[in-house]
Amino acid sequence: MVAGGRPPAAAHAVPKPRSKNEKTPSATMEEVTERLREAFQNVAANRGAPGPDRQSVEEVREHLDEVMAELSVALRTGTYTPGESRRVWIPKVGGGQRGLGIPNVIDRVVQEAVRLVFEPLYEPTFHDSSHGFRPSRSCHTAIDQARKHVEEGYEWVVDIDLEKFFDRVHHQRLMARLSERVSDRRLLVLIGKMLRARVVMPEGVVVSTEQGVPQGGPLSPLLSNIVLNELDHELARRGHRFVRYADDCNIYVCSERAGQRVMASVTSFIERRLRLQVNAGKSAVARPEERHFLGFRLRREPMDGEVEVLLSTRSQEHVRSRIRELTPKSWGDSLRACIQQLNGLLVGWINFFGICTDRAENALRSLDGYSRRRLRAIQLAHWKTKSTIARKLIRLGVKPRTAWRSVYEGRKSLWALSHSVATERGLRNAYFAERGLVSLVERWRQHPRRVIAPVQLSLAGIV
Repeated sequence: MVAGGRPPAAAHAVPKPRSKNEKTPSATMEEVTERLREAFQNVAANRGAPGPDRQSVEEVREHLDEVMAELSVALRTGTYTPGESRRVWIPKVGGGQRGLGIPNVIDRVVQEAVRLVFEPLYEPTFHDSSHGFRPSRSCHTAIDQARKHVEEGYEWVVDIDLEKFFDRVHHQRLMARLSERVSDRRLLVLIGKMLRARVVMPEGVVVSTEQGVPQGGPLSPLLSNIVLNELDHELARRGHRFVRYADDCNIYVCSERAGQRVMASVTSFIERRLRLQVNAGKSAVARPEERHFLGFRLRREPMDGEVEVLLSTRSQEHVRSRIRELTPKSWGDSLRACIQQLNGLLVGWINFFGICTDRAENALRSLDGYSRRRLRAIQLAHWKTKSTIARKLIRLGVKPRTAWRSVYEGRKSLWALSHSVATERGLRNAYFAERGLVSLVERWRQHPRRVIAPVQLSLAGIV
């Protein structure tokens, strides 16, 4: 610590200025056409849905040689024109909907080929504090870096929410950034066509695109990082500690007053220089434990000073909602089938949230209990009548008097009965474990959470 209690400024990786004799790497359309087959394999591996032309990956594969030859010529000669993309709406965890644009398979192949060529060109220019959609980085590496900032004394966060970022990217500014490193005009024209590709709305209306980077294509994440790379290096130039994952940006400061100053100045830069919009209603200066960042929250424990990685309230509410959806009271299949379906959610969820530290155990235990209670209610519904429920519980080891009294005492719903002493004694935790139910607590204890995941984990449907 230095005078005034302020931790030393961070050492940031800022690109060194190039000498006049140093040649800037570039990309050509020929390189893109050479990567078309590799790009097709990547697109096929993603198993995406067809675009507006309804052509599937398998249909393209049947005529792959012919398609690749024609596509290569069209790209080299500049006659290729991207088709329309199909707009679908998916629910956002925090409420509202996010629009995705699903391009045709051929257009996805072209985007992926461009990405394969552009990524090694731009990756060295990106800042170390940018973690979204980059090789060897993930949400986990972002959380690890944020935790270190808090450990070093930066215990206030400037949480900046970019309002409809992907819909508001300024095309001219993006193309200007691209032209700094891409000298092949054919590539710049191609990307311009991609950005302006029309969108088919769910009701069939076709709309034009004047701004924004459509989410859903392979190239969109890279383009978004190119846009926000300017913000990253501006924050680094000012000496800020920050973590950015796509359009989620957290800046860590030492006091609330400093946070308010940073919020005002950075908002001005984003809105005036980048021509993007900061959502004042969702942005805030607060303690990290009060904010939701990539599904987590950070809290320094007052007793030992350790910085804990915990589940955010929103993440807990969302997974409870998903558990509820997968365990409906009217479940008509077997209990084992329901458990198998539920396990698909639980395994993926804990693989992502397994990096939580020890203080998160109680929250995980509560989620385990909620899953079992939902399953108990389903099992009771399958037994149908009160007399059958009582006899089944007795066979499972519940004392007859306890079973009959618990079932017939008062007018209890199945949900209320699922939490009764008799039901919990009969349908013990082991009852569900024997039928294969995954325990979040047990999986969390086995999770290699001290090893930060270097691969991208999807947030869709998880946080």
